[in-house]
Amino acid sequence: ALGAECIKVEWHAHPDTRLGAMAPVGGRDARRAATGPLPGVTDSDMGGQFNNKNPGKRGISLNVRHPKGLDIARRLVAISDIVAEGFSPGVLEGWGLSYDTLRSVNPDIIYAQQSGMGSAGIYGRFRAVGPVAAALAGTSEMSGLPSPAMPAGWGYSYLDWIGAYSFATAMLAALYRRDRTGLGQRVDASQCEAGIFLTGVSVLDWSVNGREFTRYGNRSPYKKAAPHGAYPTDGIDRWLTIACFTDDEFAATAKTAQHPEWITDARFATLDARLANHDALDAAIAEWTIGENGYALMHALQTAGVAAGVCQTAEDRCDHDPQLAALEWLTEVPGTKIGTWPVADIAVKMSETPAHAGGTLDRGAPCYGEDNEYVFGELLGMDSRAISELREEGVI
Repeated sequence: ALGAECIKVEWHAHPDTRLGAMAPVGGRDARRAATGPLPGVTDSDMGGQFNNKNPGKRGISLNVRHPKGLDIARRLVAISDIVAEGFSPGVLEGWGLSYDTLRSVNPDIIYAQQSGMGSAGIYGRFRAVGPVAAALAGTSEMSGLPSPAMPAGWGYSYLDWIGAYSFATAMLAALYRRDRTGLGQRVDASQCEAGIFLTGVSVLDWSVNGREFTRYGNRSPYKKAAPHGAYPTDGIDRWLTIACFTDDEFAATAKTAQHPEWITDARFATLDARLANHDALDAAIAEWTIGENGYALMHALQTAGVAAGVCQTAEDRCDHDPQLAALEWLTEVPGTKIGTWPVADIAVKMSETPAHAGGTLDRGAPCYGEDNEYVFGELLGMDSRAISELREEGVI
């Protein structure tokens, strides 16, 4: 958030996704001592996913469907720079918080909305989540093994994250313009469009060559390479990727595998031969790798000048990866209930103006309504009695 003070607005009838990846019973000490899966707590303030995505933010509870809650929302708009939301198009309008209403309260407000397909056009009112937008963008069709295998999709809601970068960039541009001109604006962001940017090569291939994209799995679609794939290693569902673009790289792979006969095998002696016999080559390499430690093979192949990398798990990345540790991609932050845990920080380092997820990263994600007194009291000037009455009336 580049230092911004972010206030997350929730209401218990429709809270944010708080229950994913719950913190373990026993907290971090139990996690460190665990040798297997642990039961999760059921407290909505202890969700790992929520705490990872929302560090540094303040959080309030507010029922904007209550007349007093709507009035408070408008008062918050009056002192804010940006209103950012990810509801389906039309939701805020239905609550009485359309862009026209917002700028009548604060003429230079920036209203930023991100939805699956944007707010205009025939799909503009569709309800969507990231995987739906990904399907319409074409990225789901492009992922997976070749036909007749079904498209694999991109797993988790990838466009939620890719769309967030363009969303943030648009808000920064709008802030820059406002600071130069004094004028706010509306930002209408589409996850689907953000996803289409990832399909540029296939779109160009169709536009220029009339050639339709076909899934290629782990094979190299552009520069010739063989082997080029993911190969099983020791352990359950553990894999190592290997890519050889030249005969010298393949010879180094064969020597590392202690299979020098591969070099003279007519099926593998040249790059074109290896491409023609890629299935047989994959089988031979898999027979070598399957009983080996993936990291040991990775280091041996890299030392020999071959591109190789372990397909890392979450545990690998969080607990063991020395490069990610050096980058400090996980930052320890204290949470009111969850305690001190590492969260994923923003993926850039700025020497003079440090950037952190959620703003100045000195606290974990907010518990539900944790900052009501600060926001309603210090920012909006309400006294404790007024805040208590709002709580009793079901406004906050």
